Order: sequence, then structure tokens, then C-alpha cells
Amino acid sequence: MLKLMGANLEINEVDAKGGEPYGDLTISTSSLKGIEISGDMISRLIDEIPIIALLATQAEGTTIIKDAAELKVKETNRIDTVVSELKKLGADIEATDDGMKIHGKTTLQGGAVVSSYGDHRIGMMLGIAACVTKQAIEIEDTDAVRVSYPNFFEHIEYLTKTV
Repeated sequence: MLKLMGANLEINEVDAKGGEPYGDLTISTSSLKGIEISGDMISRLIDEIPIIALLATQAEGTTIIKDAAELKVKETNRIDTVVSELKKLGADIEATDDGMKIHGKTTLQGGAVVSSYGDHRIGMMLGIAACVTKQAIEIEDTDAVRVSYPNFFEHIEYLTKTV
């Protein structure tokens, strides 16, 4: 999906564990562009939609996510939650019946209190969003992230530390 958006990345040492591919990524600065995500693509990345929506706020053009009604029955209604929390940061995003439309490129302002609503994927999306907002944000209910990535915030802190 990142390559479709124009990301300059290389995947090394690809393997699979539990049916999921993984590997080391080398990522270089690139300009992202809006795309349409629908149909068969959705089932393969249903859990990645929140972070893709965040990326779409930084892409030129409009990203349309459709055929993703399944997002309404996850830990939260991820369509409504992604839209409401990214709007608090200044994103130009709207919910649709089965997905969302994100108009980029948007400078995310921050200076807001946002919540994961107990959903680990939303919490991680907001943790990454905090790296690109102009002002700090306060994320409520960050403990939810520990479900799938116990050291997430420690790793974000390490990766964003200035030398």
C-alpha cells in the first residue's frame, strides 16, 4: 500500500510468521499521493486502515477508503473513531457509509486531547500522529496499545529522540 502511495521503501529479509510476512524496511523521504483502497485490498489490510488514514493526511490529493464496513465492528467503530480523532488534529477527513475520504496534504496542528477509546490500533495511530503534529497532543487510554505492542511508546520515544 505504501508503494502505491508513492513511498520510497525497500523490504529486506522477508519471512513469514503465523501467515503474516515481515522484514526489515529501509524508508527514504518521498512524496505520497492519494489513492483508492477498496475491494480485495481491504480484507488484507483491515487492521492497517487507521495508520493508512493518518498517512493519507500527509499525501497530496484525496484518498478514498471504501468497502471497509467491517471497521465498524472492531474494538471500536474504527471509521468514526479515526475520523473524529484525526479531525481534532486538523485533518480534512470525512466518514462514508463503508469507509472514509481523506483530503491531503494537511498540516496536523495538535494541541488537542485525543483518545484510543480502548482500541490498540487507534492508540498506535495517535502515537504516530504525535510525531507529525505542530503541537503536542495528549493521548488518553494508551494502555490499550500494550495488547499488541507492549513497547510501542518506548520505541517511538527512542526513534524520535534528537541526538
